[in-house]
Amino acid sequence: MPAVTNIAAYKFAELSDLKNLRERLRSFCQERSLRGSILLSTEGINLFVAGDRPGIDELLAELRRTPGLEKLAPKFSESADQPFTRMLVKVKKEIISFGVPGIDPVRKPSPKLAPKELERWLDEGREFTLLDVRNDYEVKLGTFRNAIPIGIDHFTDFPAAAEKLPERLKTQPVVMFCTGGIRCEKAGPFLEHAGYQNIFQIDGGILKYFEECGAAHYDGECFVFDKRVSVDPSLGESRQAQCYVCQAPLTEAEQADPRFAEGTSCPHCYRSPEELQKRELERHRAAIRSAVVPLPGSIPAENRRPMKVGAEHDGMALCDWFKTIARFSEPEASATIVDSDNLPASHDRIVRTGERYFHIQPAHIEPDVNANIELLYEDDAIIVVNKPAPLPIHPSGRFNRNTLQAILCTAYAPQKPRPAHRLDANTTGIVVFTRTRHFAHKLQPQFERGDVEKLYTARILGHPSEDVFVCEAPIAAEPCEAGGRLIDPAGLSARTEFRVLERLSDGTSSIEAMPRTGRTNQIRVHLWHLGWPILGDPLYLPEGKLGTSQTLNVNDPPMRLHAKRLTFNHPLTGERVTFETLSEPEASATKNPPTSLTLPARKNRFTGDC
Repeated sequence: MPAVTNIAAYKFAELSDLKNLRERLRSFCQERSLRGSILLSTEGINLFVAGDRPGIDELLAELRRTPGLEKLAPKFSESADQPFTRMLVKVKKEIISFGVPGIDPVRKPSPKLAPKELERWLDEGREFTLLDVRNDYEVKLGTFRNAIPIGIDHFTDFPAAAEKLPERLKTQPVVMFCTGGIRCEKAGPFLEHAGYQNIFQIDGGILKYFEECGAAHYDGECFVFDKRVSVDPSLGESRQAQCYVCQAPLTEAEQADPRFAEGTSCPHCYRSPEELQKRELERHRAAIRSAVVPLPGSIPAENRRPMKVGAEHDGMALCDWFKTIARFSEPEASATIVDSDNLPASHDRIVRTGERYFHIQPAHIEPDVNANIELLYEDDAIIVVNKPAPLPIHPSGRFNRNTLQAILCTAYAPQKPRPAHRLDANTTGIVVFTRTRHFAHKLQPQFERGDVEKLYTARILGHPSEDVFVCEAPIAAEPCEAGGRLIDPAGLSARTEFRVLERLSDGTSSIEAMPRTGRTNQIRVHLWHLGWPILGDPLYLPEGKLGTSQTLNVNDPPMRLHAKRLTFNHPLTGERVTFETLSEPEASATKNPPTSLTLPARKNRFTGDC
């Protein structure tokens, strides 16, 4: 025997003192163990409440004592279990969200048609149109025969959907209906304002029709907004369930479908892992485009760069330590360093291992960069991009926000992607980021050990005599004055293997480079040392000369070095994977790219099971 009485009711009325009314009703319902929801607004009340019959009757009596609600008329139904988990009483702008100003169901309601009168019209075969104004997922469970669904996912979509209705309906009788009638109270005046001349609504909606007429002319069940999901024409609880992701009602067969996972998916909203991954990829591509319009560094901002004292610098004067790691002058060091308490640090202060300081640069505009970043692939562990140039990977020197890492951190917030390796600002091509520190600890050591296979392409000045050649010149561990690295017999061992692809008539050659070690500027330094500098390199110039600039301007001719391919063990699966891009990102000299910026379509691919 059903033990729970359910009521659904609404009333458009001018209500006031809503905060006190809310508290009074909340306490009243809690004292009687009633559950459900009551929405209050200056335009009226909307409620779905369940409990034992005495408590429900007392609530109705209490509500009818409120001015304006004297004639509140609920629809009753019964259930074996309590369909609600808690009692909510809220004050809202509207008791049913519609979003169209000027709709006044209190003073200008649409005519109502009693359920029995509608049944008589249908029995007689009278000519009129039944318009279902509910959401599509509600219509799926049942509706009147030959009714026209408005075709919406949310009631706020009604105005736009109404514009698509046949023009002929404006001069014909139209009978609207919804669950309990409240949506029709707003839809009716809206349609009348739009020129509909003969609009009616079922008084009390489908639930009242079920109560008075049963299943006559109605196929299926009626969706309700509680744990029952739907009721049949006898107002009995059905065996339907509901997907809490997409709100679709589910039959018993759909609940048995392997794509149904409670709280996660159902046959209507299920997406395969591949589909979800593709959707996330497109979302992050859009986020990257948004993050660079305008370029983040084009807006003046203070740069607060953290620095940590290493064991090798323990006991040094702060100014000497700072000049050692940042190569700034003493006056600048003493003027721009604060400690972890944000207090100025004197230049003669002794630093200790593990201490943190901050180098503060005043608000400034950063140089422009090429932000035409191509997001090639992502999963739970890694992000792979085709980096344009000039674009520094991480903050350094004049760049902080106009860097690849800063842009990705904005696009992937709250995650903070970490580069697993480095490319020069002027080098284009494949760069891999890890999405967490955990995966960084699995991938970065592969680069440090030389377990990663790298393939670059370059355009060099000159024609090497051999098709295949190797350079093993050691490279200095410390930078020179220009910030680059030089060949140093006492430096770090380095090996790069080269293969000529084409010798061109303009005196340049196209080559492949495979670095077997990972020294700073290794490919550039080795080719420069051999007498074949890379076309467009601003630092390692022809005839053994050394430039004074590290990073090109966006309007400069590009440096022709491209990281074409990377192969490594995936940090999540352990599989050996290869990522390859067959082309460089397009150059862009646009300071503030338009918001409609579209990344160019490229032939990029990856191999392996990621």
